Amino acid sequence: MRHCFALLTFLLCLPLSAAQLHLDLGDRHGQWQSAELLAHPQARDISIAQDVSYKRPMHYRAVPLAALLDGVGAGDHLQAVALDGFAAEMPAGPLLQTGPARAWLAIEDPARPWPALGPGKPSAGPFYLVWTDPQASGIRPEQWPFQITTIRRLASVQERFPALLPDAGLPADDPVRRGFALFQQNCLACHRLNGAGDAQFGPDLNVPYNPTEYFQPGFLRRYIRDPQSLRQWPQGRMPGFAQSVLSDQALNDLIAYLAHMATRKP
Repeated sequence: MRHCFALLTFLLCLPLSAAQLHLDLGDRHGQWQSAELLAHPQARDISIAQDVSYKRPMHYRAVPLAALLDGVGAGDHLQAVALDGFAAEMPAGPLLQTGPARAWLAIEDPARPWPALGPGKPSAGPFYLVWTDPQASGIRPEQWPFQITTIRRLASVQERFPALLPDAGLPADDPVRRGFALFQQNCLACHRLNGAGDAQFGPDLNVPYNPTEYFQPGFLRRYIRDPQSLRQWPQGRMPGFAQSVLSDQALNDLIAYLAHMATRKP
Protein backbone atom coordinates (compact mmCIF):
# COMPACT_ATOMS: atom_id res chain seq x y z
CA MET A 1 0.00 0.00 0.00
CA ARG A 2 2.85 2.38 0.89
CA HIS A 3 4.47 1.76 -2.51
CA CYS A 4 1.15 2.41 -4.30
CA PHE A 5 0.73 5.70 -2.45
CA ALA A 6 4.28 6.76 -3.30
CA LEU A 7 3.69 5.93 -6.97
CA LEU A 8 0.45 7.89 -7.02
CA THR A 9 2.14 10.89 -5.40
CA PHE A 10 4.93 10.72 -7.97
CA LEU A 11 2.49 10.59 -10.88
CA LEU A 12 0.48 13.52 -9.57
CA CYS A 13 3.64 15.59 -9.29
CA LEU A 14 4.69 15.00 -12.87
CA PRO A 15 4.23 18.00 -15.17
CA LEU A 16 1.38 17.93 -17.62
CA SER A 17 2.24 16.97 -21.17
CA ALA A 18 1.82 19.57 -23.87
CA ALA A 19 -1.65 19.71 -25.37
CA GLN A 20 -2.82 20.39 -28.90
CA LEU A 21 -5.70 22.59 -30.01
CA HIS A 22 -7.36 21.53 -33.25
CA LEU A 23 -9.00 24.12 -35.49
CA ASP A 24 -11.46 22.97 -38.14
CA LEU A 25 -12.79 26.16 -39.69
CA GLY A 26 -14.27 24.80 -42.89
CA ASP A 27 -11.67 25.44 -45.58
CA ARG A 28 -9.03 26.14 -42.94
CA HIS A 29 -7.52 23.48 -40.70
CA GLY A 30 -4.69 23.68 -38.23
CA GLN A 31 -3.21 22.71 -34.89
CA TRP A 32 -1.59 24.74 -32.16
CA GLN A 33 0.67 23.30 -29.47
CA SER A 34 0.46 24.71 -25.95
CA ALA A 35 3.97 26.14 -26.22
CA GLU A 36 3.14 27.85 -29.51
CA LEU A 37 0.09 29.53 -28.02
CA LEU A 38 1.92 30.57 -24.87
CA ALA A 39 4.48 32.29 -27.10
CA HIS A 40 1.91 33.71 -29.54
CA PRO A 41 2.63 37.37 -30.45
CA GLN A 42 -0.74 38.43 -29.05
CA ALA A 43 -0.53 36.33 -25.86
CA ARG A 44 -0.74 38.30 -22.65
CA ASP A 45 -1.44 37.87 -18.95
CA ILE A 46 -5.07 38.60 -18.09
CA SER A 47 -7.08 38.71 -14.88
CA ILE A 48 -10.63 37.43 -14.57
CA ALA A 49 -12.43 39.06 -11.65
CA GLN A 50 -14.97 36.26 -11.17
CA ASP A 51 -14.15 33.09 -13.07
CA VAL A 52 -17.29 31.09 -13.91
CA SER A 53 -15.69 27.66 -13.48
CA TYR A 54 -13.42 28.34 -10.50
CA LYS A 55 -15.86 30.80 -8.88
CA ARG A 56 -13.06 33.12 -7.78
CA PRO A 57 -10.57 35.54 -9.32
CA MET A 58 -8.12 33.84 -11.69
CA HIS A 59 -5.09 34.83 -13.75
CA TYR A 60 -4.23 33.30 -17.13
CA ARG A 61 -1.84 33.48 -20.05
CA ALA A 62 -4.25 33.91 -22.94
CA VAL A 63 -4.63 34.80 -26.61
CA PRO A 64 -7.57 36.79 -28.00
CA LEU A 65 -9.71 34.07 -29.55
CA ALA A 66 -10.31 36.19 -32.63
CA ALA A 67 -6.59 35.95 -33.42
CA LEU A 68 -7.02 32.21 -34.02
CA LEU A 69 -10.19 32.45 -36.11
CA ASP A 70 -8.78 33.66 -39.39
CA GLY A 71 -11.45 33.61 -42.08
CA VAL A 72 -14.37 33.29 -39.64
CA GLY A 73 -17.15 35.88 -40.04
CA ALA A 74 -19.54 37.35 -37.50
CA GLY A 75 -22.42 35.41 -39.04
CA ASP A 76 -20.68 32.03 -38.76
CA HIS A 77 -21.43 29.37 -36.17
CA LEU A 78 -18.72 27.69 -34.09
CA GLN A 79 -18.59 24.72 -31.77
CA ALA A 80 -16.05 24.12 -28.98
CA VAL A 81 -15.57 20.43 -28.19
CA ALA A 82 -14.14 19.39 -24.81
CA LEU A 83 -12.17 16.35 -23.72
CA ASP A 84 -15.28 14.73 -22.26
CA GLY A 85 -17.44 15.32 -25.33
CA PHE A 86 -19.14 18.52 -24.12
CA ALA A 87 -19.97 20.53 -27.24
CA ALA A 88 -20.68 24.24 -26.75
CA GLU A 89 -22.56 25.93 -29.60
CA MET A 90 -21.34 29.49 -30.14
CA PRO A 91 -22.31 32.21 -32.61
CA ALA A 92 -19.05 33.67 -33.90
CA GLY A 93 -20.05 37.32 -33.58
CA PRO A 94 -19.39 37.78 -29.84
CA LEU A 95 -16.15 35.80 -30.09
CA LEU A 96 -14.74 38.18 -32.70
CA GLN A 97 -15.54 41.46 -30.99
CA THR A 98 -12.82 43.44 -29.23
CA GLY A 99 -15.16 44.87 -26.61
CA PRO A 100 -16.78 45.61 -24.33
CA ALA A 101 -16.74 41.87 -23.51
CA ARG A 102 -13.81 40.04 -25.11
CA ALA A 103 -13.23 36.33 -25.61
CA TRP A 104 -9.82 34.85 -24.76
CA LEU A 105 -8.37 31.38 -25.10
CA ALA A 106 -6.57 30.69 -21.82
CA ILE A 107 -3.66 28.25 -22.19
CA GLU A 108 -2.60 25.96 -19.36
CA ASP A 109 1.18 25.91 -19.04
CA PRO A 110 2.30 22.28 -18.49
CA ALA A 111 5.02 23.59 -16.17
CA ARG A 112 2.47 25.52 -14.06
CA PRO A 113 -0.80 23.59 -14.14
CA TRP A 114 -4.04 25.20 -13.03
CA PRO A 115 -5.83 24.02 -9.89
CA ALA A 116 -8.44 21.28 -10.01
CA LEU A 117 -12.04 22.33 -10.51
CA GLY A 118 -12.95 20.37 -7.40
CA PRO A 119 -12.05 17.30 -5.35
CA GLY A 120 -11.25 14.43 -7.69
CA LYS A 121 -11.71 16.64 -10.74
CA PRO A 122 -9.20 17.82 -13.37
CA SER A 123 -8.37 21.44 -14.10
CA ALA A 124 -10.12 23.59 -16.71
CA GLY A 125 -7.21 23.00 -19.10
CA PRO A 126 -5.65 22.47 -21.48
CA PHE A 127 -7.59 25.31 -23.11
CA TYR A 128 -10.39 27.38 -21.63
CA LEU A 129 -12.58 30.09 -23.17
CA VAL A 130 -12.73 33.00 -20.74
CA TRP A 131 -14.11 36.54 -20.99
CA THR A 132 -13.01 39.94 -19.78
CA ASP A 133 -15.93 42.23 -18.85
CA PRO A 134 -18.50 39.49 -19.59
CA GLN A 135 -21.34 41.39 -17.91
CA ALA A 136 -20.99 44.19 -20.47
CA SER A 137 -22.34 41.93 -23.22
CA GLY A 138 -24.54 39.56 -21.23
CA ILE A 139 -22.19 36.59 -21.62
CA ARG A 140 -23.75 33.46 -20.09
CA PRO A 141 -21.96 30.75 -18.07
CA GLU A 142 -22.45 28.30 -20.95
CA GLN A 143 -20.22 30.55 -23.06
CA TRP A 144 -17.20 29.61 -20.87
CA PRO A 145 -16.40 26.07 -22.14
CA PHE A 146 -13.31 24.48 -20.59
CA GLN A 147 -11.05 21.51 -21.36
CA ILE A 148 -11.34 22.48 -25.03
CA THR A 149 -9.59 20.30 -27.60
CA THR A 150 -11.26 21.39 -30.85
CA ILE A 151 -12.92 24.48 -32.27
CA ARG A 152 -14.81 24.00 -35.50
CA ARG A 153 -17.00 26.01 -37.84
CA LEU A 154 -20.34 24.40 -38.62
CA ALA A 155 -23.64 25.19 -40.22
CA SER A 156 -26.18 26.74 -37.85
CA VAL A 157 -28.11 24.61 -35.39
CA GLN A 158 -31.28 25.15 -37.42
CA GLU A 159 -29.63 23.79 -40.56
CA ARG A 160 -27.93 20.83 -38.88
CA PHE A 161 -30.81 19.74 -36.68
CA PRO A 162 -34.22 20.48 -38.22
CA ALA A 163 -35.83 18.14 -35.65
CA LEU A 164 -35.26 20.90 -33.06
CA LEU A 165 -37.28 23.48 -34.94
CA PRO A 166 -40.65 24.67 -33.62
CA ASP A 167 -43.67 24.95 -35.88
CA ALA A 168 -42.79 27.21 -38.81
CA GLY A 169 -46.23 28.83 -38.61
CA LEU A 170 -45.56 30.43 -35.22
CA PRO A 171 -45.29 34.26 -35.18
CA ALA A 172 -41.75 35.67 -35.09
CA ASP A 173 -42.28 37.06 -31.56
CA ASP A 174 -43.88 33.92 -30.15
CA PRO A 175 -42.51 32.83 -26.72
CA VAL A 176 -41.77 29.40 -28.20
CA ARG A 177 -39.33 30.93 -30.67
CA ARG A 178 -37.61 32.85 -27.89
CA GLY A 179 -37.50 29.61 -25.92
CA PHE A 180 -35.84 27.85 -28.84
CA ALA A 181 -33.04 30.45 -28.82
CA LEU A 182 -32.65 29.95 -25.06
CA PHE A 183 -32.57 26.17 -25.50
CA GLN A 184 -29.65 26.53 -27.90
CA GLN A 185 -27.78 28.80 -25.47
CA ASN A 186 -28.43 26.91 -22.25
CA CYS A 187 -29.39 23.30 -22.94
CA LEU A 188 -27.99 22.04 -26.23
CA ALA A 189 -24.44 21.71 -24.90
CA CYS A 190 -25.59 18.84 -22.65
CA HIS A 191 -28.89 17.58 -24.07
CA ARG A 192 -30.33 16.34 -27.32
CA LEU A 193 -33.95 16.72 -28.33
CA ASN A 194 -35.77 14.42 -30.75
CA GLY A 195 -32.42 12.66 -31.10
CA ALA A 196 -30.91 15.83 -32.58
CA GLY A 197 -27.74 17.47 -31.29
CA ASP A 198 -24.09 16.70 -30.65
CA ALA A 199 -24.27 16.45 -26.85
CA GLN A 200 -23.22 13.28 -25.04
CA PHE A 201 -24.01 14.31 -21.46
CA GLY A 202 -27.63 14.53 -20.43
CA PRO A 203 -30.71 12.66 -21.61
CA ASP A 204 -32.83 13.53 -24.62
CA LEU A 205 -35.39 16.13 -23.54
CA ASN A 206 -38.25 14.90 -25.71
CA VAL A 207 -37.80 11.19 -26.38
CA PRO A 208 -39.33 9.15 -24.94
CA TYR A 209 -40.84 11.82 -22.67
CA ASN A 210 -40.54 15.57 -22.32
CA PRO A 211 -39.89 17.06 -18.83
CA THR A 212 -43.15 19.01 -19.15
CA GLU A 213 -44.95 15.66 -19.35
CA TYR A 214 -43.70 14.25 -16.05
CA PHE A 215 -42.83 17.31 -13.91
CA GLN A 216 -45.45 19.45 -12.24
CA PRO A 217 -44.85 23.03 -13.49
CA GLY A 218 -43.63 24.35 -10.14
CA PHE A 219 -41.22 21.47 -9.65
CA LEU A 220 -39.86 21.78 -13.20
CA ARG A 221 -39.01 25.43 -12.53
CA ARG A 222 -37.42 24.48 -9.23
CA TYR A 223 -35.40 21.73 -10.89
CA ILE A 224 -34.03 24.09 -13.54
CA ARG A 225 -33.18 26.70 -10.92
CA ASP A 226 -31.46 24.25 -8.54
CA PRO A 227 -31.35 20.59 -9.59
CA GLN A 228 -29.80 19.40 -6.33
CA SER A 229 -32.68 20.88 -4.33
CA LEU A 230 -35.00 18.37 -5.99
CA ARG A 231 -32.74 15.41 -6.67
CA GLN A 232 -29.66 15.12 -4.48
CA TRP A 233 -27.15 13.09 -6.43
CA PRO A 234 -23.36 13.40 -5.91
CA GLN A 235 -22.70 12.62 -9.57
CA GLY A 236 -25.24 15.15 -10.81
CA ARG A 237 -23.62 17.54 -13.28
CA MET A 238 -26.47 19.82 -14.30
CA PRO A 239 -25.84 23.39 -13.12
CA GLY A 240 -28.57 25.55 -11.67
CA PHE A 241 -29.80 28.53 -13.67
CA ALA A 242 -30.13 31.49 -11.33
CA GLN A 243 -32.17 34.63 -11.99
CA SER A 244 -29.01 36.41 -13.09
CA VAL A 245 -28.57 33.85 -15.89
CA LEU A 246 -32.19 33.05 -16.75
CA SER A 247 -34.89 35.54 -15.77
CA ASP A 248 -38.39 34.34 -14.87
CA GLN A 249 -39.64 35.46 -18.28
CA ALA A 250 -36.80 33.65 -20.04
CA LEU A 251 -37.53 30.52 -17.99
CA ASN A 252 -41.19 30.75 -19.02
CA ASP A 253 -40.13 30.99 -22.67
CA LEU A 254 -37.81 28.00 -22.36
CA ILE A 255 -40.54 25.89 -20.79
CA ALA A 256 -42.94 27.04 -23.51
CA TYR A 257 -40.54 25.68 -26.12
CA LEU A 258 -40.22 22.36 -24.30
CA ALA A 259 -43.99 22.03 -23.96
CA HIS A 260 -44.41 22.86 -27.65
CA MET A 261 -41.85 20.25 -28.68
CA ALA A 262 -43.70 17.61 -26.64
CA THR A 263 -46.26 17.79 -29.47
CA ARG A 264 -43.58 17.45 -32.16
CA LYS A 265 -41.94 14.10 -31.46
CA PRO A 266 -40.53 12.02 -34.33
